[in-house]
Amino acid sequence: MSLEVLSRPAQGTPKSTPLLFVHGAWHGAWCWDEYWMPYFAQQGYPCYALSLRGHGGSPAVKPMFLNSINDYVQDVATIAARIKDETGQPPALIGHSMGGFITQKYLEKYDAPAGVLLASIPIHGALPFFLRLAVTQPLATLKSLFTLTLYSYVASPELARRHFFSADVPQSDIQRYFARLGNESWRMAFDVLLLNLPRPKKIMTPLLVVAAANDQVFMPWEEKRTAQAYHTEALMLPDTAHDVMLETRWQAAADQILAWLAQRGL
Repeated sequence: MSLEVLSRPAQGTPKSTPLLFVHGAWHGAWCWDEYWMPYFAQQGYPCYALSLRGHGGSPAVKPMFLNSINDYVQDVATIAARIKDETGQPPALIGHSMGGFITQKYLEKYDAPAGVLLASIPIHGALPFFLRLAVTQPLATLKSLFTLTLYSYVASPELARRHFFSADVPQSDIQRYFARLGNESWRMAFDVLLLNLPRPKKIMTPLLVVAAANDQVFMPWEEKRTAQAYHTEALMLPDTAHDVMLETRWQAAADQILAWLAQRGL
């Protein structure tokens, strides 16, 4: 299987630690290449972003609804190993939403110099989110149950804005981002609801937990609970919605992550 991998070479004085960006549900590697990959590369980091199987430009291995979290973890492991072979160093991981959950599961098995959980599916899973969806989008929930897909939850630009973006993101940008959203796995949903939750005691990697104060997908209290499980504090981003890396305040968030990486000598 040939996964789509976008890359940006380090500029200026290169850092020794490469970064691997892991996207969330419905997204692809494209969401990192709008702002964050060019910006982190300008700061000296070799940057890579993969599209998980069936997302972005990556081919499907089996029907989307059968993809599991373990399948996605294997995709990340494959690309992380390739990056280590190419650069001589294992990458630090930056995972958004479902990508943050995948990052946690990856770090149960593999070492990394650091991990960033960005508006991540929390340590207790996504049950509160799906319960909110059942109340606020009952028809989409019924359609999801009958079709075994999750696309109905994001099937219009208006829904994309509601879930992912602040009011000040231009509508033209919303239209562009919406056009690139794809389907998501029903099996994955069961994993993040109950079947395959993170096990913090198995993770030794230093973690930064980043919460968006206006997140309508995973609430700040959920990110704080995740931070507590990893014996750290959640970094709270004011006036920011779920898709942190595509928000108008993307640079402020990136700068705080850069500062944390620098504090760790990475």
